[in-house]
Amino acid sequence: MIQYAPGNLFVVFGILMTLPLLQADTMSEKVGNVIPTPDDASASEIDHAHMSRAYEISASAVDQGNHPFGALLVKDGVVLIEHENAVETTPDITEHAETGLVRAASRMLPPETIKGSTLYTSTEPCIMCCGAIYWVGIERIVYGVSAEHLVEVIGGEFKGFTSREVFGRMAPNVTITGPLDERRGLEQHAAFWPEFLKKNR
Repeated sequence: MIQYAPGNLFVVFGILMTLPLLQADTMSEKVGNVIPTPDDASASEIDHAHMSRAYEISASAVDQGNHPFGALLVKDGVVLIEHENAVETTPDITEHAETGLVRAASRMLPPETIKGSTLYTSTEPCIMCCGAIYWVGIERIVYGVSAEHLVEVIGGEFKGFTSREVFGRMAPNVTITGPLDERRGLEQHAAFWPEFLKKNR
C-alpha cells in the first residue's frame, strides 16, 4: 500500500488542482487564428479511433498531391470503404473525400448495408457532400474540423451552411457528431492551405 507524508499530500493536491488549468490553457492555444472547439461530448472512444484514421487518410491525400480531406464508412466496427480527396489528381472538382466514398458505396454495397452505417470525415461535409450522403442513405456522420473553422484557419469568412443546418432541413433523422479531435485537423489545414493558395492564385 502506498503511504503519503503530509508534505507529499500538498504536492499531490497542488498538481490535481492545476490540471483543469493546464487543460484550459491547451484548449485556448490557437491554430492560426482559430481556437479548437472541445470534442463533442456524445463521441465515443470508438469514434475517436476512427477519426484518427480519417486524419491519416487526410494526410495521405496531401502526400498524393491533393487536398487534406479523408473519410471512411464504418458499420458494426468494420471499415467498409475508405476514400481520400482527389480533386487535383483526377482532375475532378467533385472528387471530395465524401463524394468519392459515396460513389464507391453506392456501387459496391447494398442499401441495407449502408443503412445504419457511420461516415467519419476529417472535416465537416460541404453542401454538395451532404447531398450525396443524403441520397445514399447514410444515417450518421462524425466529423473532425468544423466547416466554419476550416474557412477561418485559411483566413476567410464562413458564408455557407453547416451540416447540421442542411440535414436539419432535409433529413432530421441523420445524427451528426462533431467536432472531434479538431486541433489535429486544424493543424493539417494550417500546414497545407497557405502554401497551396500561394502557388495557385
